[in-house]
Amino acid sequence: MAISIVVAVTDRDWHTYLSGQNDLTEVNFWSPSPIPFRSLQEGELFLFKAKAPINKIVGGGIFAHSTVMPCSYAWEAFGTNNGARSLLEMRTRIARLRSTSPNDLEDFDIGCRILTQPFFFDESQWFDPPVSWHRSIVRHKTYSSDTGEGYELWNAVQDRLRLQKVEAIAEDAPAYGAPQLVTPRLGQGAFRLKVADIYARKCAVTGERTLPALEAAHIRPYSDGGPHDASNGLLLRRDIHSLFDTGYVTVNPSLRLEVSRSIREQFSNGRHYYAMHGSRIYVPDRPDERPNLHSLEWHNENVFKG
Repeated sequence: MAISIVVAVTDRDWHTYLSGQNDLTEVNFWSPSPIPFRSLQEGELFLFKAKAPINKIVGGGIFAHSTVMPCSYAWEAFGTNNGARSLLEMRTRIARLRSTSPNDLEDFDIGCRILTQPFFFDESQWFDPPVSWHRSIVRHKTYSSDTGEGYELWNAVQDRLRLQKVEAIAEDAPAYGAPQLVTPRLGQGAFRLKVADIYARKCAVTGERTLPALEAAHIRPYSDGGPHDASNGLLLRRDIHSLFDTGYVTVNPSLRLEVSRSIREQFSNGRHYYAMHGSRIYVPDRPDERPNLHSLEWHNENVFKG
């Protein structure tokens, strides 16, 4: 099966900052405008091409998710993995690219292309884009692995990763083997944005839609073996998230909220939360994105105060 490979024009400041960082697991390749990105499916290859005068392919990553988010939410999710040292620096760069005053207080919506397993080549390994690449391209161009140029791109990347003794982007792929989809290993930032999207940006319990008030909760904590996977996530209002993490509420395998009597015993109140007891939560349409029942059982048995 053919896969797609995107070669995207890359901001020099973004590349310079991130290529100097160690142990990156994910990056946000953002666009200053909220332009939808539909050129790749999850697990395909996204490559960085530096602008003139370099005009070389300098790195890449595995495409995991695309969305449009306010820049403040993208900063909360990725921090310096947005390719900037601070939110102010990121906002200033967005304003410059949008030809907007740096004093504009708007929480700009930006396009987010979330990449996992990012890699940056040593300068000696930078290479030319395909012959069909035209200098007038200002965003990106897509290649198919069933063409000569796409196949050569795939192998050029694999060769350079092997020289750098970096894990190849396709696990167990033979040298010059058929290009293949790669299962992206989601990080915390990708998890947050993907959970926000699959829950339609509303709290699974209350229906709250104010995005800054919402957080992606792990059903089973990552620190305790829970994956950064959509089926291990719930989008919750901040207070519900806090109660969920501390065991004062849970979601049972029937997808209904349970509220612990400990709220009344310890805090002499909680009527607002008890009114939610027994309510059915909202879940995504796709079965593979709905809460994992084993994870819910784990939370019920190991975290919930009963």
